[in-house]
Amino acid sequence: MDNAVRRPPTRPAVRTQFQVTALLVREERAKVMADTELSSARRTEQLKRLDGVATLLAKIAARDTSLLALLAEDAKVSDAARAYKATVMRAGGLEPPEEPEPEPAPVVAQATTNRVVPRSVISRKLANPFLAPDFEAAAARSAARPRRLAGWELLEPLFRSFEYAATGQPACMDLPEPRPVPTPLGRELMHHQAQLVTATARGHRTFLLADEPGLGKTAQALLAAQAADAYPLLVVVPNVVKTNWAHEVGLWTPHRRATVVHGDGEDVDAFADVFIVNYEILDRHVGWLGDFGFGGMVVDEAHFIKNKSSQRSQHVLAISEKIRERTARPLLMALTGTPLINDIEDFRAIWQFLGWIDDKVPLGDLMSSLEETGLTPADPGFYAAARASVIDMGIVRRRKVDVVADIPARRVADLPVELDGAVGRSIRAAEEALARRLVKRYQSALEARPVDEVREGIDLELARRVAAGELKDSNSKASGENVFTMVRRIGQAKAGLAADYAAQLARNVGKVVFFAKHVDVMDQAEQTFVDRGIPFASIRGEQTPRARDKAIKAFTTDPDVQIAVCSLLAAGVGLNLQVASNLVLAELSWTDAEQTQAIDRVHRIGQSEPVTAWRVIAAQTIDAKIAELIDSKSGLAARALDGADIDEDASSTDVQLDTLVALLTEALEAQAAA
Repeated sequence: MDNAVRRPPTRPAVRTQFQVTALLVREERAKVMADTELSSARRTEQLKRLDGVATLLAKIAARDTSLLALLAEDAKVSDAARAYKATVMRAGGLEPPEEPEPEPAPVVAQATTNRVVPRSVISRKLANPFLAPDFEAAAARSAARPRRLAGWELLEPLFRSFEYAATGQPACMDLPEPRPVPTPLGRELMHHQAQLVTATARGHRTFLLADEPGLGKTAQALLAAQAADAYPLLVVVPNVVKTNWAHEVGLWTPHRRATVVHGDGEDVDAFADVFIVNYEILDRHVGWLGDFGFGGMVVDEAHFIKNKSSQRSQHVLAISEKIRERTARPLLMALTGTPLINDIEDFRAIWQFLGWIDDKVPLGDLMSSLEETGLTPADPGFYAAARASVIDMGIVRRRKVDVVADIPARRVADLPVELDGAVGRSIRAAEEALARRLVKRYQSALEARPVDEVREGIDLELARRVAAGELKDSNSKASGENVFTMVRRIGQAKAGLAADYAAQLARNVGKVVFFAKHVDVMDQAEQTFVDRGIPFASIRGEQTPRARDKAIKAFTTDPDVQIAVCSLLAAGVGLNLQVASNLVLAELSWTDAEQTQAIDRVHRIGQSEPVTAWRVIAAQTIDAKIAELIDSKSGLAARALDGADIDEDASSTDVQLDTLVALLTEALEAQAAA
């Protein structure tokens, strides 16, 4: 362990060994102290040996302070740690104690105390108090009764069919040739996306959409809901992508209104078409969500519900069951790039959400399909036929390499995130203070003008001069709040969310490059990866060439090292990281060139997959303005390649200046409207 921790990052297996060793030392010390038959000399000798081990553990923890959390009395002991502890005890001639069966948590009773019903939901029910029953739903549930397969255990053979009858190809149902799909002006679906939407339009209603990240699962789900008229639509997502889903609704189905559920739902618009809620607050809203009368439900990052004993899994399953009770053929979609994390059993909760199975048997169309095979689990051909039956229920899996002709070789995908809590409020307050300061300078300059020189509306030339003065002051100030300190604070606030998304990507697609501009953002991201047990390599400006080469080699050659945490400036040039095809831009640069340089560390000659850069943007802050301006000036780099003489510093200053001008003009417009 000591040697392993000297070569960071500390792997999960080493963390498990560290915790188990500490537990055994603690238990052995208690036994020695309680053993009345030991002589004083023998007890002292035993305690001295145990102290020696404890001292070494302390030295190891000093090298990686995150290990200290594993020493706490209330530290969680994983199943892997319990198994390893039992192995060590048996190797030492001890019989491990029997682990008591954990009592199931009283999920419903516990959740009931926290449940809320937003006022707008009550208003909607009062506006339409009668939710017509759908008698087709009851008929559909009773349609498939097992006959030949009655009495056979079917779920386990169904799960194992994906091991015993695997073909080596992605599991994907037959999809139709796409029909024209109505999309907003300026937006087009790729061929593989249109296939799924066409399948929905033809009547298919349940999907396990397991496309790799970057293939547009969100757009497919939203347009499938439109094709099925599955409104109101419920979307359950991780917190980090909640804002992005609302953004995507506006892009792909602009005639549909989205509402995002926060906290107790005080701001919920119950008359909206798409309801977006994150897993963490489902316990408060599971009651009214189940009774609302949704026509469809989408679960994003559906591997989050793989543990059926968890509260969030039980809440998702309870809501989907209520929806199926009320609607004969609701649209149900589970979206995940990794439907299997540890075991084939990870399918169980997802299939149950989709209504393909319950706790004991296959249901509905799946049972009918198994009956039609004419086979039983005792027949040699059953596993291949069963696997095909499940896939036909709606498993859709496409990889980037399979649809490479559909997607651009390199693209930037924006991921809006919302800054919640005190940090978010502080940043928004600072932005408002900066806007007020700009307005005050503008009005002072306006008042100093002769009356005959005052123009109607906003004087853009004056606004630009005011912004230039503020920018000059910001560059010269050693301290105080300005546009640069604000952007840095936004980067710090986004760090955890960006790292969380990078961790999800790493779990879904393998290696990911994480770019940040400031050291403290890199530190925060690396701590997140340590807490998650995700091995990473760190590439920074202050490293020696030897340390830098070692980090690059670890990322490019070690399959366990999933993430490279890179400085945007130090690692933005001269590196080859094409072992990854996904990168996360946690902080925005002031120029498109810096952003492009970072992407080019991955998008290089020899890259066999399309590259996706996920740009994390703090919604409703100055961050969004900067991203828009960077994109508007992205043609500068291309013109430079064509021979134009572009001063990069000038373009950087232009973005900074235009950001302040935009902030000032928006404040002036709001003031005029008030």
